[in-house]
Formats: sequence, C-alpha cells, structure tokens
Amino acid sequence: MPGLPVSTAWRAAWLAVALLWPVALLNYLDRQMLASMKFSVMEDISDVGTEANWGLMLGQFKWVYAFLSPLGGLVADRFGRRGTIVASLAAWSAVTWFTGSAATYQELLWTRTLMGISEAFYIPAALALITDHHAPTTRSRAVGLHQMAIVMGTMLGGFGGYAADAPALGWRWAFRAAGLTGLLYALPLSMLLPAPPAATPGRSPVRPPLLASLRDLLTSVPFLLLVACFTLPALPGWVVRDWMPAILKQRFKITQGLAGVSASVWLSGGAIAGVLVGGWMADAWRRRSDRGRIFTSALGIALLAPALFGVGNASTLCVAVCFLLLFGLGWGLFDCNNMPILCQIARPELRATGYGLMNLVSISCGGLADWGFGRLRDAQVPLDGIFAVFAALAVAAALLMLCIRPRPELGD
Repeated sequence: MPGLPVSTAWRAAWLAVALLWPVALLNYLDRQMLASMKFSVMEDISDVGTEANWGLMLGQFKWVYAFLSPLGGLVADRFGRRGTIVASLAAWSAVTWFTGSAATYQELLWTRTLMGISEAFYIPAALALITDHHAPTTRSRAVGLHQMAIVMGTMLGGFGGYAADAPALGWRWAFRAAGLTGLLYALPLSMLLPAPPAATPGRSPVRPPLLASLRDLLTSVPFLLLVACFTLPALPGWVVRDWMPAILKQRFKITQGLAGVSASVWLSGGAIAGVLVGGWMADAWRRRSDRGRIFTSALGIALLAPALFGVGNASTLCVAVCFLLLFGLGWGLFDCNNMPILCQIARPELRATGYGLMNLVSISCGGLADWGFGRLRDAQVPLDGIFAVFAALAVAAALLMLCIRPRPELGD
C-alpha cells in the first residue's frame, strides 16, 4: 500500500479481510438457508405448489442479483468500496429479517427479489477492496480466506433444516435471527473497515468515462474467456448448492436435517481445503509463472468433472458425500483465483465493474439452471444424465481457462 509504512499497510490489508469475513459468511448464510428448509417452507406456504415454482423462486434471486451486479461494481468503482459494502450488508439483513414474515408465495418471491437487489452490491466491492489492499504476493490467499467465509456461510445454511424441524425454533426464527445479526454488525463495520489505499499500482489517475470503461472490458478477449470460465462451472455449482439437500433426502430416504447437513458440510469442508490450498498454491505458482493462478484455477475446474459425474451416479449416501467433498475441493481451487486472475487482465479501476459483469452472466445463467433443473425434475429426467452434461461443461471450462493470457503491462 503506497504511502504507508509496511507494517501499517500489512495490518490494514489483513484487517480488511478479517472484518469482511463475517459479512461474507452472512451473505451466503442468508441466501443458502432457504434451500435446506425447502420442505418446511413449502408445507407452511402451501401455494408454492410445484418443484418448478420452487426453482423459479431460487432463480428469481439469481436473475435480480445478476443483472444488478454490474451496477454494484460501477458504484463501488466510482463512489467508494467501503460505503457500498456497509449499505449492502444493512439492506440485505433487513430483507432477511422480513423473510421470516412471508405468508404467501408472492411474498417469498418479493423477499428473494429484494435480497438479490441488496446483495448484488457486496461481492464486487469486497473483492475489489481486498485486492486494492493486497499485493500480488498475497492476493490469492487473501481472496481465498474471504471465500472461505462464503463456504462457511453455505455450510451453516445447511443446518437450517434442523432449525426448521425444531418445534421451538422453525424456519421463520432462523431468518429473523440471521437478519438481526447482520443489522447489528453493520455499525462497527462502518467505523472499522479500512479505506482503500490512496494510490494503487496500475490505477489511472483520471477516471475513464463509463462507456470507455465498459468497452475496455467487453472487447478484451482474456476477459471474455474469464467470463465463460466463471459461468460454465456455475451452472452445476448453483444446482448442487440449491437442490442437493432435496436430492439427497428423496434419493436416500433421510430426514431434512440430515440431508441439509450432508449436502453442505462435506461440500464446504472440501471447499475450505480448496481455498486454503488454492490460495497458497496460486501465490507460489505466480512467483514462477505469470499464469500460475490460471493453472491453479484450471486444475480446480477439472476436478469438478469427475465429482459431478460421481454425484449423479452415487448409489449410497456415503459415495455421494465423497464426491461432494471432491467437488468442494475443486471449487475452492477455482473460486479463490477468479478476482486475482481478473487483476491480471483488467485495470484496477475496473475490477469491481469487471467482477459485476462476470456475476451478471454467471448468476443469470445459474438462475436458468435452477429453473431448468426444476422442470427436468418434474419431467422425471434421470439425474445421472443431467450430471453427465454438467461434467462435460466443467471439462470445457477447464480447457478455456488454459487459453487466458495475462496482460504484462498491468504488473499484477
């Protein structure tokens, strides 16, 4: 961080990661709980009705989130990362609290819509703030630690089925408790979160016009390849996160609580190992080759292929969770390097905007995957065939990742 002593810059860089860790956890806990509470919510709100309606509701969040992510990135790049982060946390926490009061399917759709609006501003701003603070030598590890909180939020969300089944708690209590926690944390976060450094290597002193910024990204072949690599694994990734509790419950005749935990804990355990190993591996590999992060990410995506094929063909719960563990490991290697790779192909003042555009394509397609998977389930299409297609998409994404070339002039 230019302009500050090394020790002060180091403390600010890791303080930013530490303070954003609970925010990232809540970001995914608040959105993931619904998947693990599916049967309780559908019993309580009977007009949800069909699997396709449930998939449409899951997709609704993603489409709104996706289409507003570029706006979230633009706001963060042009008006400040810190304020964007704090406002997003407060807004989605309020929506989470109100979700606990939804009484109809339409009200649930509205809460998921508002959740998508409010959460769309967080991830691009947070990852851009972290990469502002961290030099290339620690960037993948810093992003990896932040992404580990996302994994933990997903895992804790998997326990939502137990809360929903508990007579003294219930799914409504879980949403209200999570929302109140986020609202309470927003105030200290606003006071303690370090601002980005005054100067960042490679950043232009003049803010480029909006259209010129977008043109710079959308005409960049490496960026477009990264968008494709970010999107293809997300299609099965969202289905695994959102539908796996229900798949395990129905396929292996287990309780909602056990299904939610089995779908999240093993997946999350693998992902935690993946982001820790992937962050260290990518930073070390980057010192030897400017494509080290790209190679690490491609390896992670490649691991998704056998994992998805195995999940689709698993004959026992034990086999299924082993492949979920492998999926999590591959996802962690991949996920902790997307923003660091973006830093190698896009200027610093375009990082949040670029990540927002990546979210736009990836998550809107993920919403279609959720809805389409629900339609396929209603049509009784075999799981093994669906997951074989998902495995093929992972192979294609790994090959595309190897085609990305960094821009040497960025120095990242």
